[in-house]
Amino acid sequence: MVLALLRRHRSSHSQETAPIPPGAGALDCLVLDPVQLPMHRAEVAVRDPNGQEVVHGQTDPHGRFAATVPPGDYSIAVTAEGFQPVRRSVRAEEGARTALDPVAMEPAPLPAMPAPGAWRIDPDHTAVRFVSRHIGLAEVHGRFNRFEGTLWIADRVENSRLDVVVETASIDTGVAQRDEHLRSRDFLDVATYPYMQFTSERFVHRGGSRWSVQGVLNLHGVSRNITLDSRYLGIGTGIMGETRAACSASAELHREDFTLDWRSMLSRGIAMIGATIRVELDVQAVPAE
Repeated sequence: MVLALLRRHRSSHSQETAPIPPGAGALDCLVLDPVQLPMHRAEVAVRDPNGQEVVHGQTDPHGRFAATVPPGDYSIAVTAEGFQPVRRSVRAEEGARTALDPVAMEPAPLPAMPAPGAWRIDPDHTAVRFVSRHIGLAEVHGRFNRFEGTLWIADRVENSRLDVVVETASIDTGVAQRDEHLRSRDFLDVATYPYMQFTSERFVHRGGSRWSVQGVLNLHGVSRNITLDSRYLGIGTGIMGETRAACSASAELHREDFTLDWRSMLSRGIAMIGATIRVELDVQAVPAE
């Protein structure tokens, strides 16, 4: 314990007394959470008077951020998920270290939640995309064009339910020959498994606008538990005056979990899509009629 404290003191002391490069000034910033504890990984951006970003980084485990910049006037923006952004003005003096007053972050107001009841996913304003690696090199981007889903919002949002069905034959990577191969028995086998389905009855609030939507994905005849890392974007009004709720979400799938055996395909000279696939969703929902 004593050695750890000595190392921490030496590390902090060396950061404070690190030499400033000739013709530069140093800026120091301490970021605190609402209970005055150091905030780790807060985003800090330093911009010049023209709005150009000069330095960008994150606070260390002690809530500190330090940078050297040319002398002059700057604005510093501090942001963190679930907190209101803070902006400060500061002047860097040549050869001097300027310490800002501690930046105290305050929780951001939560966006209004959808009203309880059934909400229909609007396919015209929703995207179901995926990203994978082609032979371990370039990324392959694709999407599914036909799907439908319903979200049942409970009085207590954590008890809400979600059901989404996707037509596997609607896969679209922009290359017809590749899409036909992906529909074949080597991959999705859409003749045998025409749909994939995700159902969830567990919504976990992770703070701010972040939610984990935990459920079961049925794909290729196999069911696996997955978690959607989701960000709720709030309520808006559409062009026809309709109420809309929006969110984004992502998850990482492993092909072998769904019996899509990439090693077997490699042995047959098929090395099209990587073993890990990232799914990305942009969702809008409207009240169901």
